[in-house]
Amino acid sequence: MTAVTSSMHPISRRDLHEGWTLTVTDGPVPFPIADVPATVPGTFLTDLLAAGLIPDPYLDRNEHELAWSGEVDLSYTARFEWSPSGADRVDLVAAELDTAATVVLNGQEIATVQNQHRSWRFDVTSALREGENVLEIRFASPLRTARENIERLGDLPAVGNDLPYNAIRKMACNFGWDWGPVLVTSGISGPIGLEEWSGARLAPIRPQVTVEQGHGVVELQVPIERSGGAGDETVSVSARLLDPSGRQIDETTQSSQTDELAVRLSAEDPQLWWPRGYGDQPLYGVAVELRDAAGVLRGTRTHRIGFRTAGAIEEADEIGTSFTLTVNGTAILAKGANWIPEDCFPSRLTAQDYRRAVTDAVEAGMNVLRIWGGGLYAPEELYSLCDELGIMVWQDVAMACAAYSESEPLRSEVIAEAREHIVRLAWHPALVHWNGSNENVEGYYHWGWKETLPEGATWGNGYYTEIFPALLAELDPTRSYTPSSPFSRPLIDQPRHPDHGTIHNWVAWASEEDNDYLRYRDTIPRFSAEFGYQGPANWATIARAVSERPLDADSAAMLSHQKAVGGQDKLRRGMAAHLPEVEGFDDFHFATQLNQARALICGIGHYLSYWPRCAGTIVWQLNDCWPVTSWAAVDGDGRRKLLWYALRDLYAPLLITVQPREDEEVVSVVNDSATSLDGPLVLRRQTLDGEVLAAVTSQLQVAPRSATTVPVPAELRGTTGAGDQVLVAELRTGRGGERRGRTVHFPVEDRASELRGGAYEATAAAVEGGVEISVHATGTVRDLCVLADKVDPDAVAEQQLLTLLPGERATVRVRTAGTAAPQEYLAPTVLISANDLVARAPERATGQSDEDRAMRAGR
Repeated sequence: MTAVTSSMHPISRRDLHEGWTLTVTDGPVPFPIADVPATVPGTFLTDLLAAGLIPDPYLDRNEHELAWSGEVDLSYTARFEWSPSGADRVDLVAAELDTAATVVLNGQEIATVQNQHRSWRFDVTSALREGENVLEIRFASPLRTARENIERLGDLPAVGNDLPYNAIRKMACNFGWDWGPVLVTSGISGPIGLEEWSGARLAPIRPQVTVEQGHGVVELQVPIERSGGAGDETVSVSARLLDPSGRQIDETTQSSQTDELAVRLSAEDPQLWWPRGYGDQPLYGVAVELRDAAGVLRGTRTHRIGFRTAGAIEEADEIGTSFTLTVNGTAILAKGANWIPEDCFPSRLTAQDYRRAVTDAVEAGMNVLRIWGGGLYAPEELYSLCDELGIMVWQDVAMACAAYSESEPLRSEVIAEAREHIVRLAWHPALVHWNGSNENVEGYYHWGWKETLPEGATWGNGYYTEIFPALLAELDPTRSYTPSSPFSRPLIDQPRHPDHGTIHNWVAWASEEDNDYLRYRDTIPRFSAEFGYQGPANWATIARAVSERPLDADSAAMLSHQKAVGGQDKLRRGMAAHLPEVEGFDDFHFATQLNQARALICGIGHYLSYWPRCAGTIVWQLNDCWPVTSWAAVDGDGRRKLLWYALRDLYAPLLITVQPREDEEVVSVVNDSATSLDGPLVLRRQTLDGEVLAAVTSQLQVAPRSATTVPVPAELRGTTGAGDQVLVAELRTGRGGERRGRTVHFPVEDRASELRGGAYEATAAAVEGGVEISVHATGTVRDLCVLADKVDPDAVAEQQLLTLLPGERATVRVRTAGTAAPQEYLAPTVLISANDLVARAPERATGQSDEDRAMRAGR
C-alpha cells in the first residue's frame, strides 16, 4: 500500500451538519432543554420549535413567552469519525457563529469568538484524533455578553429597542425593532465543516474590475496561505477570463515564492453591465487555479463579474449638493426599496426564498435595493440575483441607529468584518455604493447623543470617516462611499438637509402632531434614501398569525404585531384627513392598506416630479421578516400588499401625476426610457358621471431620461368644493391617438367627495389557472381592488388600485388553484373600492356631517 504524502493531497471539504444536539446549560430557561436534535445551519429557537417545545413565535402573542431566549447559555455537540489523510493541515471553517461562542474539540479549547458578521477558520490539526471526535460549541447568553461588554466599552445610546445591540456584533434587529419581534437567538447559523489541505491554499481573492476607454481590466490580488511545512515553496496561479457565452478570451499564469500574487486579465471592448431598464446584464467568468511546484492542483475559485463603472456622484450646484447614482457615466433615476432580513431566522431561508423576494423588486419596476445596516450582510444568493437581474445594490455596513464604541475588542472585530465583506462583495457588479452606517451621524447631531455622551467618548465617527474609507481605498476603490445615511456633504452637522446629499423623511409618518402624508411635499430632497408609511399585512397573513375571531384591530394579539410606538393612532390619524371614518375590521384593514399606498403615491410622485433635482427614491421597505403591521410592500408571508401595486405603477418607465406648484397645478410627466415621448397631452375636467366640463389639448415632448411639467390651465383646475369632479390627464401617441398613459386626479379627498357606491357592475368566471373578474363602470370608480386572499390564501390578483371612468371596462385576473366559486370574489369585502368606503361611512348612513357639508361648500 502506497503512503499518502502531503504533496499528493489536494484540498478537500467535509461538512459537519449532521448529528448535532443542543442543551441549555444555564439561565432562566422555563423547562429543561437537553440533547434536543439540532439543525445546522440554524438557531436554537428554530430547533426548539421543530421539537415542539415552544410555540411558533410568529403567531398570536407567543413571542412574549420567549423573552428568556437571549439570557441563556447553551451548548451544541456533535460526534464524527475522522482518520488522517496525510494532509498537512485540517481547518475547522465556520461561515457564521451566532454569536458569543467558545469552540471546543475533544476537550481542547480552540477559540472564543464574538461576531456574527464574519466567518472563522481554526487550525484543528493537533486537536483531532483518529476515530471518534467530539465537537462542542458553547454559546454564552448574548444579552449577558452585551452587558459585560458595556462594562468595558461604556454605555452608549441606541434607539430601535431597549436592548444593548450596539455592544455586541450581532444582527441588531434580532433584539427587536419597530417592525420586528424580540427573538434573541444563538446557534451555528452558517455552514460549518472541515477543510484538509497541504502545501498552500487560496485565501479570498481581491478583485478590482475597471473599464477605461473601452478596455476592461480585471486585476486580482491572490493571497496564498501556506501550511506549516510548506515554507517558501514556489506556487503558480493561473487565471482565465470567459466572456458571457463561456468562451475564453484571456488567460495568464504567474509563479512566485511570495504569499501574494498579482494577476491581470483584460477584455477589449467588453459588453457593459447596466441596471435594469438601462441595458443588459452580461456577466463574464473568472476562473483561478493554484498549483504547487509539482503541478498538483491545490485550489480553485470561480466568480462572475460585470464590466461597468458605478457610484454615487456628489457635486456642488446652484441648489446645494447633488446625490446621483451613475453607471457607465450615465445618471440613473434610482427607484428602489430598503431590504431587511427576510426572516428573523435567516438560516432557514433558501435560494428560492431569495429569488422570490428579488423578483418582487424586479416586477415592481425597481432598479436598486439598499441592504440596511441593522440586519446582516446578505448571502451570495441575493447579490448574484441582483447581478443577473440588474438590481443595483447600496450596501450599508452593519451599524444602525446607535453610537458604537471605537475601543477594543469591538474595534478589531468591526475592521475584520468590514475587510471580509468588502473583498467578498467586490466581485458583484450590482454593488454600486457603500454606506458606513444607518442614521448614526443623524443620531449624534439630532437625537441628543452629542449632548449626552461623556467628554472624549467615541461614538463611531472614526469608523465612518477614517477606517471604512481607508479600507475601501485599499481593498475596493471602484465604488462610492458615504459615512452615513442620511448625510449632507459638506454640511456634516446637518445630516438631513434636503438640499445636500441624502435624507430620510420620517416626519410624514412619525410626527405625533401631524403625520399627514402630504408632508412629503414639505421638502424637495436631492435623494430620499428612506421614507415610508405603515399598513397592515394582507388578510390571509393576519388570519394565519392571529387566531382570535372576530379579528380586532386593537386587540392584544393584533397590537403584538404592531411594533411602532403609537402605531395604531398614527394609522388612524394619518388617514383621517383623506378617507371617511370606517367601522369594522374589514374596512379598517382595507382603508389602512389603501392609505399606505396613497402615501407613497403622494411622496414618490412629488419627488420624481423634480427629477433630476431629486435623483431617486428608496422607500422603506420592500419586505418583512414576520407577520406584522409595517412599512413593507410585501408582507411577512410573501404576499404583495396594495403598496406593492402602487410602486409598480410609480416605478414604471412612464409616470404621469398632477402636482401642486405654489398657486397652480401642473401635470408632471416622467420619462424613464431611452426614447423621446412625443404626442398630444389631453387634459379634461369632468364630473364623476362623465360629463366633460372643459378640455385642452397640447403637444408634448419629453426627452429620454427626463421629467417635464405642464401647467394646468385655470379653467381645468378643481376647486375646494369640487367633490363631484376629476381632472383627467392622458398622453396619447401622435399617430393613432392610442393612450400611452393616464392619471385621474381627484381635487378633493375621498371623505369630501361624492363618490357613489354601486358605480360598477361586475361578473366573475372560472378560467384556466384562476378566475377572471369583468368590471363595467357606470360612474367613476376609484381604486378598485380584489382582496383575493380573503377567498383563497394563495390567490393573487394581477391588478389592484384600478380607477375607471364611466363606461370603461376592465378585466382583473386572479391566479388561484383553489376551488372556491368565482362569485365569492365579488363579495363586498373582497371586491372593494374607495367608493365603497365612502358609501359605507357612518356619516353617510346617518346624514352628512357638518364638516363634510362645509368641505363640499368650499369653506
